[in-house]
Amino acid sequence: MKRRQFLKTATAAPLAGLSFHPLRAADFPTVDLDGLFEASSPEVLALAKRVMEKCVLAMIREPVPPLKHTWITPGGPHYRGQWIWDTMFVLDHLSILPGREGQIRDIFQNYWDFQDRWNASMPEYARDMITVAIKTDPQEQRQFSQIPILAWGVERVFRHNGDKKLLELCLGRIERFHEWYWRERDLHDNGLITLGAYTGNVQHAKWETFDYECNMDGMKMTVHPTRKGPNEGTWYADICVPGNNAYLIMGERSLVRLAEIMGDKAMVERRKARIEKGVEGMRKHLWDEKAGTFLSVKRETLEKIPVATIGSWIPLAAGVPTAEQAKRMAEVLASPSWQTPLPVPTVDRNDSRWKSGAFWRGDVWPPTNYQIATGLAAYGHHELAADICDKTIANAIKNGISENYDSVTGKALGVPDYSMSSTLVAMMLDGLSRKHRLKLRNVVQR
Repeated sequence: MKRRQFLKTATAAPLAGLSFHPLRAADFPTVDLDGLFEASSPEVLALAKRVMEKCVLAMIREPVPPLKHTWITPGGPHYRGQWIWDTMFVLDHLSILPGREGQIRDIFQNYWDFQDRWNASMPEYARDMITVAIKTDPQEQRQFSQIPILAWGVERVFRHNGDKKLLELCLGRIERFHEWYWRERDLHDNGLITLGAYTGNVQHAKWETFDYECNMDGMKMTVHPTRKGPNEGTWYADICVPGNNAYLIMGERSLVRLAEIMGDKAMVERRKARIEKGVEGMRKHLWDEKAGTFLSVKRETLEKIPVATIGSWIPLAAGVPTAEQAKRMAEVLASPSWQTPLPVPTVDRNDSRWKSGAFWRGDVWPPTNYQIATGLAAYGHHELAADICDKTIANAIKNGISENYDSVTGKALGVPDYSMSSTLVAMMLDGLSRKHRLKLRNVVQR
């Protein structure tokens, strides 16, 4: 395996000395942010404008090796590269602006460039992976992936700007990425994917999902259950989490809708088959009626891990639960276990490990709240969805835009003006909130 050759990078310059420059405003049409939105209050309008300025436009960077095209940084001084999850939320909002179609295609092209570099030095079974983050030189490239949300991001962009060239560029590549996920993460062909990392490092495998969730405490890395060979390593986690399983199904649903738009009937049928198997696997093995949600399981035995975390609720956004299961999930989400002063905490607050400000162990994140609310609304639970969104938005107005928040005090935690918190605006533009309202006006160019 040529993995070490692929990862070899220059080390002449320390990271602290690197400078990543935003694109010049003159490179693209400027937008009158005052005229972009209509809002229910001056506070909502101010929040929306700051999101667009700080969480979206300020995240665009000029090319720097190995990124040959315009790229998106997540925010903060420590995240140097283009991630999967964070970037999709930025592009969702960037695509409402005029004249950005080519720029957005370039940002996606960074993923496909990585895919080509990766494939050139990796064995066949590992090919077509997209890394968690395309790190800037001289950082070492990551050998694991992330929440498979690329197809969802492409669909969101297309719904805003109708760019079919983007679909032509991306759909085949994303399908290959999804097939890598099924091949290298569904190790028992039962519709359930695990986590993993070609380094064998357990923390790297956790970074494929919500990385410090309590359901992964005690997780171990194993060899492939059937593939043998001298270069095999302990690259596969011994648990399956509901969050990543749901995101892959959500991405497959986006691929189906986009393939239908492009008239690719064969792709539609391939992806529908994957969805059917994945939904069946989650309902059969991850659903827990007593908990009223989806739980993680041990990969080999399918024994449930008895703690509900934020990933337990993502199946709502992917259309995984039956109507009855979704009703039960809504009941549990409305209970004191999850209705902290600022919902939704990242673990059941009755769990002994819950702390209101702990990273993925009791705190609150706007993007997960947004996607949970999206799922609740899709199943008809509009009031609960609106309550979650309105409380999240009101807290950001009071305490500022931030990466995450304390679920009791609402205090801002993490990186200020973080990219994924652009979902505060998506909550309103998607009509999920009730008290805080926002809609697009005609975009004004000058």
